Parts: sequence; C-alpha cells; structure tokens
Amino acid sequence: MAIATIDPTTGTTLKKFDPHTATEVEERIAKAQGAFLELRATTFEDRANWMHAAAAILDQEADDVARLIATEMGKTFATARYEVLKSATGMRHFADHAETYLAHETPVEPAEVNASALSVRYDPIGIVLAVMPWNYPIWQAMRFAAPALMAGNTGLLKHASNVPQCALYLGDLFKRGGFPDGAFQTLLVEGKDVAPLVDDPRIRAVTLTGSVAAGASVAEAAGRNIKRSVLELGGMDAFIVMPSADIDKAAAQAVTARLQNTGQSCIASKRFYVHADVYDRFEELFVAGMAATSMGSPFDSETSFGPLATERGRSDVHELVDDARSKGATVRCGGEIPAGAGWFYPATVLTDVTDDMRIYREECFGPVACLYKVASLDEAIALSNDSDFGLSSSIWTADPSEGERAAQEIEAGGVFVNGLTASFPGVPFGGIKDSGYGRELSAVGIREFTNIKTVWKA
Repeated sequence: MAIATIDPTTGTTLKKFDPHTATEVEERIAKAQGAFLELRATTFEDRANWMHAAAAILDQEADDVARLIATEMGKTFATARYEVLKSATGMRHFADHAETYLAHETPVEPAEVNASALSVRYDPIGIVLAVMPWNYPIWQAMRFAAPALMAGNTGLLKHASNVPQCALYLGDLFKRGGFPDGAFQTLLVEGKDVAPLVDDPRIRAVTLTGSVAAGASVAEAAGRNIKRSVLELGGMDAFIVMPSADIDKAAAQAVTARLQNTGQSCIASKRFYVHADVYDRFEELFVAGMAATSMGSPFDSETSFGPLATERGRSDVHELVDDARSKGATVRCGGEIPAGAGWFYPATVLTDVTDDMRIYREECFGPVACLYKVASLDEAIALSNDSDFGLSSSIWTADPSEGERAAQEIEAGGVFVNGLTASFPGVPFGGIKDSGYGRELSAVGIREFTNIKTVWKA
C-alpha cells in the first residue's frame, strides 16, 4: 500500500510520501537508542514537564490536527477534534500519575526473605516499536506514546500508510515539548518492513493495534526474538438488551455504539442480542434510528458519519453484507453502495443472520449491525461467548444481578453495564482470544514495557 494521503470522500490522492530508506531507518534507530540512554537518566518531574508541554501544544493545535485526521481517514471534524483533546488529556494523565504507577513496591516484609531491604522496581527497557492503525490516528498512538515516554522508554512509530501526515505530526510533537531529540520518531515504512525491525536487537519490545493476521505476524517475530509484545486486535463486541432496560435509551445508544467512527472501531458494538420480550420495540427504534442518520462530508456539521477510510474497506464491508443477503439475511435498512464519489456506505441493519453467513463470525469494520432475538440472559451470554474475539461488551438492564452475571460470565477484556465501551487513561484496555493480549493504559499498561526488577539487600 502506497504511503499517501487519499481523500476518502473523493478517492483523490492529495499527497504521496517516499518510504524511508534503509539508511534513514538505521539513523532513526540509532538516534532512538542514544535518546534512551539520555531519557532513562531523567526524573519523572523532567518527563512530566515535557509531557505537559507537548499536551499544551496539542491542545493549541487541536483544530488543525482534527482537520488533518478528517482529511486523511474521513471521520467527522467534531469527532476528530474530540480525539485530539482526549489524547492531550491522556498525556496529562500519565504525566501526573506515572511516578505513582511505577513507584517501588515492597511485596512482603524483607525479613520473610532474609533481607534487610527489599524492593520491586519498574525500570525502562529501551526502544519500543509501535505499529498503529488509521482509525484513531492520534489517540491510538498516544495510548502507547504517553506511558512509554513517561516510563523512560523511547518510541518508534510505524503508522498506517494512509495517515502519513498524522504520523509525521506525532513524530515531531514530543521533541517540540522538550523531550530529547530521538525520544519519539516516526518511521515511514511499509508493513512488510515491520518484522525486520523487530529483529533488531536495539528494539526491545513491540506493540500493535490492527488485524488478527498482522498481530500474528508481529507476535511470531517477537517470539522468535524473545521480545515482549502487546496486541490489541479485532472485536465482535456484544450489546445485550434485557426487558428491564430503558429501551428508548438503549436503542439510541445502540445507534451510537454501531456508528461511532463510521463503525470502524474495534470496540464498536457489532452483535445486538435483544430479549424476545422487548425485541419488537427495540428493533423498531433501532432500525429507525440507523435509517435516520446521514453520511456525508466530515466537515459538514449535519453529517452523522463520514466515509469509510479506504476503498478496500468498503468493498470488504459490502462483501459481508452481500454474502449474508444471499444466504437469507433480511436487510432492514441500508445495504447498498451509494452512487457518487468517495467510499461511503449507509447505516445498515441485518436480521435473520445465521451461523453459515460470514458476518456471523467475521468482524465487519463498517456501519453494519446484526440484530438477534434471544429468549434469556443465558442465551445472550452463550452467544456473546461464541466468538473468536473477546475485546469488550455491554449489557443494558435495570437488574443488578443481571449486570453482575454478565460481568462474571462474558469472555472479554471489558464489560460495560448500561454504558458504551470506551477507553480511559486510568483504566486497563485490551482483550482476550483473537482480540489480543496485554493491556494498554493505566498502571497495568505503563508496566507492560518495563523491567520488573527485584532488588534484595542483605
């Protein structure tokens, strides 16, 4: 895939970029290694000051960066701006909390291990390579960058090829905030060049957000090199609605859950399991809500959602819809590629989906919802768990016991009761099964790329 900015509303190539040469890549790795030796000797206060300065720059330039996001991958300007401001908030969170998250600990009394003093420390490990996706081009990268830098590591960012200008912006941001030159850099390279980077002994760990296939490839390379990795991959998140729920609210939230980022989100709800007692009412509201949305220019304030980010992405979505339709699924709204330029696809609801249809198990990365009727919470949980993925989920109920059962029994990295799945700087984020392993964010996430060192003193 060419490294280029292609306007998804028209399909027009706006700007192309040459990949970095092997010499340029080597220079950046060497600079990152030198910056690590400098950064690990700094204090949390030093790094916090630089992180706050970089966050202030991002805040000040929020409108410009939001326009860049909307232009490169098509999300609405309003949601792009929210992403930028959320990223700055995440930066400030780790600036303010990293020292506490990584404070020395004493797990047992020293006398229990025949020591006069005992501590567990969280030391930086070196260069961390991040392979990041286009769907949240600033926030997704920041979930890695802010904790990594605050821990004293340096970062190399291999961003998606269709958001090169977002990548280059991030490559300069931290230096502008005061971090040592080389502490965080962007590599303009293609996907095929990632595995050789993991082979480099100076790169000590890798984190990837992307497809299952990409994650498997990176995990293989990391395993071969005995290097730590964190993977955040796909999702088929379940959205369960029980009879006690506020059905009007649940249906309205379901539209948001499916259409956020034009459906191009791993944590967007994709499977909607609704109890038979309230199914008809929910279906009526949900289909009407989806059909009432409008796709259009990311810069039009009346637009509900923008185009899909890539032409291939739209083709993949439509293939799943066509496959389901050919096997008996009912298309309640949407389901057709609109005429005209750009990679638009309408809000779509499918019912009568069966397990012989691809969309039953494959992640649909677009504004398409599958609606199922269930007879009980037992059935809803069983169907939720009948997936190769396990990223997150939500349940809508006024019965606390139902919420607790879902929290205990749903196989996922998160369960949200009467709320939409979201990522927060202070809360661990990640999944199980084919949704990946390891965690981002919070104290758990910042410790992923540290050397957990025991210090015992006689």
